[in-house]
Amino acid sequence: MSTAARLTVIGNEKGGAGKSTIAMHLAASLLHAGLTVAVLDLDLRQQSLGRFLANRRTWAEANGAELRMPSLLELEGEPAELSALPFEAALAALDARLAPARAEVDHIIIDTPGADTALSRAAHARADLIITPLNDSFVDFDMLGQVNPVTLELTKPSLYSETVWESRKQRMVRERASIDWLVLRNRLATTEARNRRRLDERVEALSRRVGFRVGPGLRDRVIYRELFPFGLTVADLSATVRPVDVSLSHIAARQELRALMAATNLLAEPALAAPALRRTGT
Repeated sequence: MSTAARLTVIGNEKGGAGKSTIAMHLAASLLHAGLTVAVLDLDLRQQSLGRFLANRRTWAEANGAELRMPSLLELEGEPAELSALPFEAALAALDARLAPARAEVDHIIIDTPGADTALSRAAHARADLIITPLNDSFVDFDMLGQVNPVTLELTKPSLYSETVWESRKQRMVRERASIDWLVLRNRLATTEARNRRRLDERVEALSRRVGFRVGPGLRDRVIYRELFPFGLTVADLSATVRPVDVSLSHIAARQELRALMAATNLLAEPALAAPALRRTGT
């Protein structure tokens, strides 16, 4: 058990990018590695991560299965009140809940909503690692950076990139420590090769400009959706935990998850150094 839990924030100001799916699989993978995990769902309206854990507990009890469970953290106050907090008050509310948890577990995972909220910005400010899932389209890339509509050349970082930049700058000033930022190419689909190449080039250009790493995410597979009602992930599947028939696609999904975990460095000792902090100006 760590005396200073590592804090990972799953962030993206656009809905439908797969943040909760990443958070669920990240938590399950860390638990299966023998680590203790706590999760906090800041999507106060949707609460996908909270429902996932409730499903997990119910399925395990109904089937007599022994499943590793993360702790569920909750903030004090009603959702409407928490959503209306200004940044400093949101930061204080978050710190009050995280402080005791940091001394009790190895990892804390925070899932954030697909919108710019004070609580989400507060979580980013406290992160050790920010993971941003990015779907395979220029629509989603616009959340990270803007391109020229004629040439498709990168023009400037987006507001979300600026938010991460500000969080990293504050962390460096406050603690002389860096925030690692990992962008996952998530839900990759079979697309026209030229469009994929264009998007790849812009992602790589932006990564050099604002200082994030690029890693593999999870493809848009049925298995990830199939397991959600049971509160399970592909990391949980075994001879005794198998609510659906296992196929070759499930084996491929496991390989994807292993590649994702390798990209996070959360299981590596020592962790790889984070990229240098860079300015995101135009």
